[in-house]
Amino acid sequence: MALLLTTPPSAEPVALADVKAHLRLAITDDDDYITALITAARRVIESRYALALMSQSWAQFADAWPRDGVFHIPLWPVQSVLSLTVFADDDSFVTINPYDYYLDLATRPARLALRQGRVFAPPGRNINGLKISFVAGFGADATAVPSEIKEGLMATVADWYQNRGDVVGGTLPATAIEALAAYKNARLA
Repeated sequence: MALLLTTPPSAEPVALADVKAHLRLAITDDDDYITALITAARRVIESRYALALMSQSWAQFADAWPRDGVFHIPLWPVQSVLSLTVFADDDSFVTINPYDYYLDLATRPARLALRQGRVFAPPGRNINGLKISFVAGFGADATAVPSEIKEGLMATVADWYQNRGDVVGGTLPATAIEALAAYKNARLA
């Protein structure tokens, strides 16, 4: 299944001022660099732990209906499903009625399940014939992001800032890994 970010988060889960306080840094010379590190660290953490920290919109594509009628949404936490769309061969589409499926937010990964007894036409396109549009993230405001994740993100930024060029890109420091341990992605069977 392909996954495409359609609307990125409008803010970062930690503010520049908070990271600078964590670094005990008063100068403004490196503000742009630190801001870039915050974004990079968020993206690495989101990718490594299958998380969406701040509210963001995604499209998940599938080639065919799942045999068991259940789509697994790989990012967590999912806030809502905006639509489930089926594409015809000519790229026209039909949006499935939301009453024909339901969202299971109690599991990780979240699942979108088709209601039993419903019959759906197969997609007309051989690839990416189905699209789930959804919103994921802890919330639009940074206060919704758990403190352990923020600590892990700040530890990562601090490590990258203090050890420029000394580590392989995307490496998380041990303190960040420990802070993020509770958010490790569960594997699908």
